[in-house]
Amino acid sequence: MNLTDGLDGLAGGITIVVLGFFAVISLAIRNLGILVFCGSFIGAILGFLRFNSHPAQVFMGDTGSLALGGAVASLAVIMKLPLFLAIVGAIYVAEALSDIIQVVHFKRTGKRVFKMAPLHHHFELSGWAETKVVSVFIITAIILCLIGILAFN
Repeated sequence: MNLTDGLDGLAGGITIVVLGFFAVISLAIRNLGILVFCGSFIGAILGFLRFNSHPAQVFMGDTGSLALGGAVASLAVIMKLPLFLAIVGAIYVAEALSDIIQVVHFKRTGKRVFKMAPLHHHFELSGWAETKVVSVFIITAIILCLIGILAFN
């Protein structure tokens, strides 16, 4: 999660979508406690995004991004859906893998795979506007969460 917090609204936007997935699943299994938790967290992030969207006036920092990651991971464990986290959290995984691939490949060959890691910075340096990167990543998260919902049924 911490690696995803590099552009205005990126970590919060993706996490709202992922928490939305857990909210839908909690409705399906009739766990109202988790539904309230997800709704509360989504509300808090929406309030934060008012000031963190481009151009950001406030930044999340490590404490915020680690709290979001901890909440998402905890929900996956509590709801006994850890494998679904690989689907709905694929953006988080891609961001981390891009960093790992970049470091390992550079140490072995002296060349970079990406213009910059994590992955969202690669797209930014490829000429994409910050808002486009954030939008594409959030849309991708929505698609992945819809796949997760279909897989749950």
